[in-house]
Formats: sequence, C-alpha cells, structure tokens
Amino acid sequence: MEFEWDENKNVSNRLDHKVGFEFAQHFLWDAAIIEPDNRRDYREERFVARGLATEALGYYVAFTMRGNMLRVIAMRRFRRKD
Repeated sequence: MEFEWDENKNVSNRLDHKVGFEFAQHFLWDAAIIEPDNRRDYREERFVARGLATEALGYYVAFTMRGNMLRVIAMRRFRRKD
C-alpha cells in the first residue's frame, strides 16, 4: 500500500498528537476496524481506522483513498472515547 499526506498537516499532527503520518506504514491495516467517517460532509469519502501498530499500541487513523494512494488525514493514539 502506498501512502501520501500533506507535510504541513503532518508537522501539526506530530506536535498535537506526538505521532507522524509516516507511522501509518506500521499500522496493521489488515486487522483494523475501518468505518466510513460520516460526521460531516468532507466533499470526499473519508474513513476512520482503529487498530494496532507493530509495537502493539492502539491507534486511530483518519484517511481517504485517492486512486491507489491512501492519504492520511490524522493519526493519534487511542483515547478512551474512541
């Protein structure tokens, strides 16, 4: 799977959540729970994934598909309310 993201958003996400989007490459996508993100109209189909990464910690990833590219929108560690 190939990944892309906005580098400015990646820097912001790293400051806010202490994880960079490049870490999505270590997310265990095959075992994740993936659902549509219908909280609002984003003008594109978005998804949220909840699952583990290779170090066995839980993560939440917001993303969209653009062709064969998975575009990371946000990534952070699980919170209790997730």
